[in-house]
Amino acid sequence: MKVTQKAKRNLVIGGAMVALTATTSFAQFGIPSIVFDPSSWGELVTQAATAYTQLQTIKSNLTHFTFKGLWQTTETAMKQANVQNQFGETNGMTSALNTNSPAASSMAWTNATEPVNSTTTTYLAGQNPGSAQLSQLAMIEASDSASPDCLNAVGAYHSARTNDAAAEAALQQQQLDGNDATNSEVEQLNLLNASQAQHMVEMQAQGVLHACLASQMAISNMQQRNAAAHDLNTWGFVQQQQQINPTNIGGGSDTNSFLP
Repeated sequence: MKVTQKAKRNLVIGGAMVALTATTSFAQFGIPSIVFDPSSWGELVTQAATAYTQLQTIKSNLTHFTFKGLWQTTETAMKQANVQNQFGETNGMTSALNTNSPAASSMAWTNATEPVNSTTTTYLAGQNPGSAQLSQLAMIEASDSASPDCLNAVGAYHSARTNDAAAEAALQQQQLDGNDATNSEVEQLNLLNASQAQHMVEMQAQGVLHACLASQMAISNMQQRNAAAHDLNTWGFVQQQQQINPTNIGGGSDTNSFLP
């Protein structure tokens, strides 16, 4: 008997259905079996491909930063201070402005300022606090205390910038490096911590300079305040003397009107 092509196809389809039915039945009755689900397989392949793509993206982000050059900045260079010293009037000033040396700062300030001599000191001993003379002395003493500290703050900042230049350059070089060894997540976190530490040191150094500026402004305000108070006191004294000893000429008008 000759089997037609159509009959062969029906036999194949029927056999496949029987096989699938048998496999499902075996699984239902607890017989160990591998059940193949084409739709589940396709979903797993899609998930695996997506996970692989994400992994490659994460790896690329961790190990390669293409545009690091955009981060590069230029450090501002500071010129070494060089104060002229013709007759010893600024001995120690250059050293005070370039190094962290309180002794040099004190010596430089002493050499560059006029002292209050013993004759003046003897006279001031008889004055009361709040007088014009002792107010001037207070301003001088405050300046003598704060100004050497300011000189030392500037010198310490100069010195620190010079000493830290190599470390700052090395950190920037590592941050801009594109090799895998310096672009792992741990390495980048270490570089970030180092950068934050350097920033903190810089802010602390600038904080000292800001404190110095504040002290100098206070002393400057003291000087201006004393000058204004002295002018008012002089005006009040002149007014008092005019009342006690009038200086009107020939019955003329009150000369007080000509006073400031």
